[in-house]
Amino acid sequence: MASVQDIGLSAAINLLSAFAFLFAFAMLRLQPVNDRVYFPKWYLKGIRGSPTRSRGIMNRFVNLDWTTYVKFLNWMPAALKMPEPELIEHAGLDSAVYIRIYLLGLKMFVPITLLAFGVLVPVNWTGETLDKIDDLTFSNVDKLSISNVPPGSPRFWAHLTMTYVFSIWTCYTLYMEYKTVATMRLRHLASETRRPDQLTVLVRNVPPDPDESVNEHVEHFFCVNHPDHYLCHQVVYNANELAKLVAQRKAVQNWLTYYENKYERNPSNRPTTKTGYGGFWGTTVDAIDFYTSKIENLAENEAVEREKIMNDPKSIVPAAFVSFKSRWGTAVCAQTQQCHNPTIWLTEWAPEPRDVFWDNLAVPYVELSIRRLLTTIALFFLIFCFMIPIAFVQSLANLEGIQKVLPFLKPLIDMKTVKSVIQGFLPGIALKIFLIVLPTILMTMSQIEGYTSLSYLDRRSAEKYFWFIIVNVFLGSIITGTAFQQLKSFLEQPPTEIPKTVGVSIPMKATFFITYIMVDGWAGIAAEILRLVPLVVFHLKNAFLVKTEQDRQQAMDPGHLDFATSEPRIQFYFLLGLVYAAVTPILLPFIIVFFAFSYVVFRHQVINVYDQKYESGARYWPDVHRRLIICLIISQLLMMGLLSTKKLAKATVLLLPQPILTIWFDRYCAGRFESAFSRFPLQEAMVKDTLEKATEPNLNLKEYLRDAYVHPVFKGKDFDRPRVVDEEESNPLVPTKRTSQGTTRYNSEASSSATDTSVANKHSGSPRLM
Repeated sequence: MASVQDIGLSAAINLLSAFAFLFAFAMLRLQPVNDRVYFPKWYLKGIRGSPTRSRGIMNRFVNLDWTTYVKFLNWMPAALKMPEPELIEHAGLDSAVYIRIYLLGLKMFVPITLLAFGVLVPVNWTGETLDKIDDLTFSNVDKLSISNVPPGSPRFWAHLTMTYVFSIWTCYTLYMEYKTVATMRLRHLASETRRPDQLTVLVRNVPPDPDESVNEHVEHFFCVNHPDHYLCHQVVYNANELAKLVAQRKAVQNWLTYYENKYERNPSNRPTTKTGYGGFWGTTVDAIDFYTSKIENLAENEAVEREKIMNDPKSIVPAAFVSFKSRWGTAVCAQTQQCHNPTIWLTEWAPEPRDVFWDNLAVPYVELSIRRLLTTIALFFLIFCFMIPIAFVQSLANLEGIQKVLPFLKPLIDMKTVKSVIQGFLPGIALKIFLIVLPTILMTMSQIEGYTSLSYLDRRSAEKYFWFIIVNVFLGSIITGTAFQQLKSFLEQPPTEIPKTVGVSIPMKATFFITYIMVDGWAGIAAEILRLVPLVVFHLKNAFLVKTEQDRQQAMDPGHLDFATSEPRIQFYFLLGLVYAAVTPILLPFIIVFFAFSYVVFRHQVINVYDQKYESGARYWPDVHRRLIICLIISQLLMMGLLSTKKLAKATVLLLPQPILTIWFDRYCAGRFESAFSRFPLQEAMVKDTLEKATEPNLNLKEYLRDAYVHPVFKGKDFDRPRVVDEEESNPLVPTKRTSQGTTRYNSEASSSATDTSVANKHSGSPRLM
């Protein structure tokens, strides 16, 4: 285990790095030329004007007001001033609840830290076990851990008692937070303005009909089964190829703009490029003519693809966005089974339009189960195979590994300062680097699974990332050996021995996780606020692609909260705090610093920078709660395993009720609060509908919803939209193209089990022209 000096050096390096990032941010944000990088959200809302206008040439680029530099850290208290209701209105409930996760960490671990340092640290320090063992190298950090307590000592009753106290306090804070967030969500749903997704459901697996198209079949089904509430619908087109062409044309347009700007600056020199990939090889040609020709070709291909989609019935997938006249009718349809065959006419709440992941709407429903099974298998192998490079890098990030691979560096490594850097800094940074590529891989796997909303893709990716961190970063860092040796060890051991194996190794890895917290949670968060990459990209675009104020607005990259990676990372810190609270409490202050610092940083970011891609109304919170419960159960099991190796088998039995009671607590919370995140109460829906009718009696919902769920590549284009059925006085006639109106089993399943002979007679109108 690293010494106090090693940890101190690592802390100094990371604190200096964090301070350097913060100082650079404080200076850069004051410069007028960077205003759109560090305050893009205010520009997108139209609240902030460019400080580079109507100023002198020098003042447009550099802030010459020395008084602002004196108060360069005033962004911290400013980030904390905005009240939570105003923050929700400004940034959305998703962002506000996300920030509360850091606040939850402070509520949970500040009391736990005070108890641990007041009770367990003195118990561990005075154990004197390590001092009595000959030929054992240890540091003062080890004396603060449970390893310094002799086996069979009655001192372990303090650890056992504190384990219960920590668990009870954790469950209490989780319960109160779940209750608060559920209340915030219901209040948000009741108060938010009208949105298309409040009145729309996504219908999937529309069964085929020999006489009607998907468009007609959807309209017929909902006119029959929801006659009083159905308003209109939008079928889903498979426009994935067209979307690729549009994206290619936009990319080529950027290059054309770049070369046009270059030519305007130097009209005497016509720019050239090469025809090969990326312009690096091939025949040299005129750049403006080349990219103009490419845009024309892509535009022609777009027109052909668009015509194909409009005229080919196979381009329409068996899914549709169906809208209703009221939220009450929408809730009834979204939350009930539509047919006695539970595999067809599947309905769910539609994502908000910007949340739709259009590529996956074209995935056949029958493929989804197979895709998700194969992805689960692939995830299993990814998790365990990823241990190989992580174990290799970790082996090089210690003294023995480096001396073995590079023996000529032994004199350098033996130097005290170098040794402290290797033991206190290198392991954490090596692990951090290896995890950079992981989120992209996991997001791709979630997309393959076929989920239809960006918010759900983030939630699924977060789930995968969480388990990856548990197995690779936590268990993989604690247990030595290669990936397959670890897997073989786990498979050969009885399940009851696994907690013992892991529990024994936990105290020895405390300093490694301290270095990881400082690298990832201190310097890493400070680097987040600097926004170095968006800063460079913005100025490159500003130099080569921007012509007008509108171009400058589009050059901004506000970014967004990456729930898929940030949530599991936070939950990993909860896991470390819960595991080490009763084992090596020295970790807890480092974790508290992470939560406090992150709370300030991300409050600043969601206020000034991030522009979220969607708003789910904190629908992700049940997943957050469940994963924190898993962290708590893991800490309880590992504590049982650790104490069972301390000649306290009988006392360890007293810990058995802990995970059982925790699971019961989780089920209680799910039954008490989870419905608020998956269902919309009919009572609330009726209240909002009544209020809307009273305040907006002349609202035209059809016009409001007309283009809401049109594929983005079709917006602003004329294409064959389904005609909306006109409202009738009481019993509308439902035209159909069916040749027979007999109530066969096929027709019952494909249209409606409620379509009896009397209803069918009313639906015998002339064929409808779409």
